[in-house]
Amino acid sequence: MSNESNEIPESAEVLREAKISLILDSYDDLFSDFDPRSYSERALSDDFLAECKKAVREKKNAPQIMELRFLIPSKKRVKLDENKIKKRLKDYYQKQAKEKQKEMSQLRKEGLEWLALGFFFSLISTFLISQQGLISKIILIITEPGGWFSFWTSLDKLFLEPKTRKPELEFYNRMAKMSIKFYSY
Repeated sequence: MSNESNEIPESAEVLREAKISLILDSYDDLFSDFDPRSYSERALSDDFLAECKKAVREKKNAPQIMELRFLIPSKKRVKLDENKIKKRLKDYYQKQAKEKQKEMSQLRKEGLEWLALGFFFSLISTFLISQQGLISKIILIITEPGGWFSFWTSLDKLFLEPKTRKPELEFYNRMAKMSIKFYSY
């Protein structure tokens, strides 16, 4: 459906498509009520962000690049504001996607550091297991569980934590690539 005027010929048709459609009373529905700045700087509303997450989760099998449609009363539409809002949303989602990607990279780095530490402790333990003497036994008592602990922590940071954070990263990546359009109703 390519409608240059962005008028809705049949609102039910627009709502059925594999796109995310949100009905707004005004542009302010997208932003925090407590932030008086202009649309290009305002903080996004928690309600809006939660609604987007819910809508994207429901469209999990949809194509990667989707369209986010805002349905707004025709009397309240201002093209200049819409351009500012589109830019603000794109910037926000791109920034969040970069931050989440950086967090994932940091998590992998920490996991590899824990793995190296666990390997080091295990290597020391292997060397000390055949040694006699009180100092050797004390160091062995410390390094052996330390090696296991470090190894298991590395597995958690390399495999389990990224798995729990992946949906949020995917959400922000999808939103960063999403096309944003305004339609009148």
